[in-house]
Amino acid sequence: MTNSNSIAKHSDAPAMIQMRHVEKWYGDFHALKNIDLTVATGEKIVLCGPSGSGKSTLIRCINHLETIQSGEIIVNGHRLTDSQAAVDAVRQEVGMVFQQFNLFPHKTVMENCILAPMRVHKLSRAQAEKTAQKYLERVHIGDQAHKHPAQLSGGQQQRVAIARALCMEPKAMLFDEPTSALDPEMVKEVLDTMISLARDGMTMICVTHEMGFARQVADRVIFMANGEIVEENDPESFFSAPKHERTRAFLGEILAHH
Repeated sequence: MTNSNSIAKHSDAPAMIQMRHVEKWYGDFHALKNIDLTVATGEKIVLCGPSGSGKSTLIRCINHLETIQSGEIIVNGHRLTDSQAAVDAVRQEVGMVFQQFNLFPHKTVMENCILAPMRVHKLSRAQAEKTAQKYLERVHIGDQAHKHPAQLSGGQQQRVAIARALCMEPKAMLFDEPTSALDPEMVKEVLDTMISLARDGMTMICVTHEMGFARQVADRVIFMANGEIVEENDPESFFSAPKHERTRAFLGEILAHH
C-alpha cells in the first residue's frame, strides 16, 4: 500500500471527525489557534510536534475532555455542543488511549474491560466477558484476563488499555503518546497492536514521536507548533521534503534521537 494513494482513497469517504475554526484558551494561554481538520472514516492521522504545541489538547477536545471557546467539532454526525447527550454519544463512539494506562489497579484485566460495556451498553456480564475476551486475544493478552494490572509489564498494561477501549466497539480511536511512558523494549509490542488495528481499517488519530510508525501507518502526518497546524502531508512527502523550516528543525531533532 503506498501512502500517496491513501489520501485519494479516503477523500470520498464520509468525514468521521470535523474540527472547524477551533479555538482553545487556558486563561491567557492560546492553546489551539483556528484549527481546521477533517478526518475521513478509515483515515489514519499522526500528529507530531514539540512539547506544548497543542497536540494532546487537540485530541482531548475531540471527546470533550477539554472544552473549546469557539468553532465547532462534529464527530460521526454528533455536534459537540453543551448537550450532554451528544457528548455521551461521542464518548461511546470514540475510544481513547492515554500515556498513562489509567487502569483500575484493584480490578482484574477482565473487570477493567467489562465495566463500561455493562454500564453504558447495558450488556450482560456474560456478553461483556465474551467481547472482552475477543479483544484481549486481539491484542495478544487473552491469557492475562484474570491478573491485576500490577502483575503485568507496562507494554501489557497499555495493550489492556487498548483492548478496554475496543470493548466499546468504537468507530474511531485517539492515542495520546501511547508509548512515551514505556521502556524502549516494550514500545514495539504496543505499536504492533496499533499497526494491526490500522490495517483493519480503524479511524485513528495518534499523537506520537514514533516516526517509523508514522511512515508505516499514517495516511497523513500533521505537524503542530504553538497551537497551530503548520504542515500536513502524506508521510513520504512529509519526511522527504518538509516545506516549513520549523518542520525541518523538528524532524532533524527527532530523527537524530532515534
